[in-house]
Amino acid sequence: MPINKNALIRYHILDKCFRNTGRNYFINDLINECNQVLSEIDPNSKGISRRQILYDIAFMESTEGWSIDLERKNDGKKKYYRYTNPNFSINNMPLNEVEINHLKEAIDILAQFKGMPQFEWMHELIPKLKQGLNENEVASTIMEFDSNEYLKGIENLGVLHNAIFYKKVLNISYHPYLIDKPYNIELHPYYLKQYNNRWFLFGFNPQNKKYDWNLAIDRIITISDTNKVYHLNKEINWTEYFEDIIGVTKPENKKIEKIKLHFFGITGKYIETKPIHGSQKKIKKIDDNTVEVDLEIIINYELERLILSYADSVKVIQPQSLKKLILRRLKAATILY
Repeated sequence: MPINKNALIRYHILDKCFRNTGRNYFINDLINECNQVLSEIDPNSKGISRRQILYDIAFMESTEGWSIDLERKNDGKKKYYRYTNPNFSINNMPLNEVEINHLKEAIDILAQFKGMPQFEWMHELIPKLKQGLNENEVASTIMEFDSNEYLKGIENLGVLHNAIFYKKVLNISYHPYLIDKPYNIELHPYYLKQYNNRWFLFGFNPQNKKYDWNLAIDRIITISDTNKVYHLNKEINWTEYFEDIIGVTKPENKKIEKIKLHFFGITGKYIETKPIHGSQKKIKKIDDNTVEVDLEIIINYELERLILSYADSVKVIQPQSLKKLILRRLKAATILY
């Protein structure tokens, strides 16, 4: 039985009332106490009913809840509610079945962050969370994120995250694929982005006056702090920055273009349910075997690679520049065979 946030809040309010021996809480008092707190959290709250409070009490008394021992004492024609043992509290109770299930789900999700340095604390926390739970019950994972814990340079991820958070200027030794030797670069780090199981660092490069200088963290050799003044980012909204591209490469002086692609066979059905970009609003059916996809994005390296990954299941219709580029790549590939 799932418990939402408001329900948990009500249970703890009721628990506090039931423990208070200095006041008698009748049903209307319990309703008022819950409504007061809920209205402070959400001013648009419409309040809760008598029926809901009675249902909450019944749940707290059940084995699914906390099996509370609750007295209903008469005061004239009305009844007030109080714990039989005033020292009792649901906060002191072992986890119930519902809470254990929530904890199992949380452990399953948290465990997916293994290998990411800024989450090293979870390596110690997760075994502690598992204590008291049946190991056979928590051993079966039902969710997994797509991650690469063996990525070269992944140990730098926590360092870079902290540098962004604490606004530190970095001196980075970097070795791109196309250069024989690494070089040093000063970077004011702003943003970390994951794409295709690789992490990329974006920041201000004062030498080139670029606010979106891009480094792949698996090509970083060393990182060291400097005492230089951090240059705040006032140029780029990172939430919007990636909207017009696929991946992380944003070519300079390139505009958004209208892309038209034809997908064939089962790939077309796949593209319907998994859009390749946010600009893919509608799919047009050409025939029983072909669908047409329209995109509005900047052409970059990642788009080329994505189109090539569909091999003979896709054809570029427009623009002609992209069509010629993909054709040239395909012809070059056939030479290898």
